[in-house]
Amino acid sequence: MHIVFTAKASPQDSQTLEVREKVWRKEDFPLVEEDQVREHLGKLDTHKSMGPDGMHPRVLRELADVIAKPLSIIFERSWRTGKVPKDWRKANVTPVFKKGKKEDPGTTLDYLLCEQLIMGVISMHVEEKEVIGSGQHGFTNGESCLTNLIVFYDGMTGWVDEGRAVDVVYFKFSKAFDAASHDILKGKLRKCELDEWTVRWVDNWLNGRAQRVVISGTESSWRPVSSGVPQGSVLCPVLFNIFINDLDKRIKCTLSKFADYTELGGVANTPEGCAAIQQDLDRLERWAERNLMKFNKGKCRVLHLGRNNPKHQYRLGVDLLGSSSVEKDL
Repeated sequence: MHIVFTAKASPQDSQTLEVREKVWRKEDFPLVEEDQVREHLGKLDTHKSMGPDGMHPRVLRELADVIAKPLSIIFERSWRTGKVPKDWRKANVTPVFKKGKKEDPGTTLDYLLCEQLIMGVISMHVEEKEVIGSGQHGFTNGESCLTNLIVFYDGMTGWVDEGRAVDVVYFKFSKAFDAASHDILKGKLRKCELDEWTVRWVDNWLNGRAQRVVISGTESSWRPVSSGVPQGSVLCPVLFNIFINDLDKRIKCTLSKFADYTELGGVANTPEGCAAIQQDLDRLERWAERNLMKFNKGKCRVLHLGRNNPKHQYRLGVDLLGSSSVEKDL
């Protein structure tokens, strides 16, 4: 298992914005109701594995009426103060169950109910403020692999039907979920006007994390996690979408995303069209540099469509991109 983490962002990279002073009313403070916690406890999947704390989901579910009140107090205090217990920042990395006995370990979930409450607040804010652009089809309500393919290729095939040459560039980030900078993400959370309590809680939840590998009951030693959004966590999808949301800012051609899977398409039957695609590639490379991300350029390919396609050669940074006669999309 090979995981790559990103170094801590420098002050100029962090994109942290100053938070305007605001007079908060008492009713603005985060509030966690006992019934909310009880509802989440009742939905726990008892077939899932235990987290690093050794607490089985069945125990939590059966004791919902007893522990809902104290948990609601703990969660509300954590949210208001931004303090996250050390145990909440630990995770087991286990093999995903695909075949064999179901009793073998699958993906371990910590069942941190506080994450679900925080996720609900962030998701509601993202939808109300329309934070996520229309180009993102992953982890987004009403969007899917199917909408990604239909919307993107409707435009591409439409141009081909008109007799135009079209070039489609397929991108692959290198360890995108593991490389996302915590400091840069914090700046983006503030930029989308998320309340300061939630930003502070997420920041403390991400920092000081540790993980270990667990296979057939054998555990590795704990290792620090310096970057990334924890895969398998409740918050991972929405946080990553916010992190990558501005990838298509100032892009002139058509760009579509499904989480970190990205494709760029444009008309290429004229020198001007090819130049426009190249300019967008330059913009994407600069975005990656600013956000401490890297493209896996060995897996980035160009698909040339349409008759009389000049098959222009593009570059990503200083690296030339190879052409492909066929690509597996999503």
